[in-house]
Amino acid sequence: MNLLEKIAADLTIAMKAKEADKVSALRMVKANLMNRQIEKGGELTDEEVQKALQSLVKQRRDSIEQYSNAGRDELAAKEAAEIAVIEVYLPQAASPNEIEDAVAEAVAETGATSMKEMGAVMKAAMAKLQGKTADGRAVSEAVKAKLANN
Repeated sequence: MNLLEKIAADLTIAMKAKEADKVSALRMVKANLMNRQIEKGGELTDEEVQKALQSLVKQRRDSIEQYSNAGRDELAAKEAAEIAVIEVYLPQAASPNEIEDAVAEAVAETGATSMKEMGAVMKAAMAKLQGKTADGRAVSEAVKAKLANN
């Protein structure tokens, strides 16, 4: 069973269990994936589905930040609940230590010494974190900290 089929099956289960929040989140996910499928003109691979889900999580995190700044905690909580539903379908998130290790290896590999080489280090670090969910912002912060210390 691929990821798309699993999401559809879980949506059906959530509907039968009358879990309104989960149904809402899964419908949004399914609609997004269907739109991407139409744009592509064919079936999505599991990797493409994961990238789409990561994008949805990133959007939700940005929304949480904006809602929190505006004092709309109820909307921020709703977005956080959607993230929890979406993350079930993503690989395990990279820990801060794993991110630090990947950045250190990437800096050593690229021989980067200044912020000018941040792009190359980011690319190498993200490649090392392939297969895990890594927040680009966290990786970026780790790269900046590492290059600032050099």
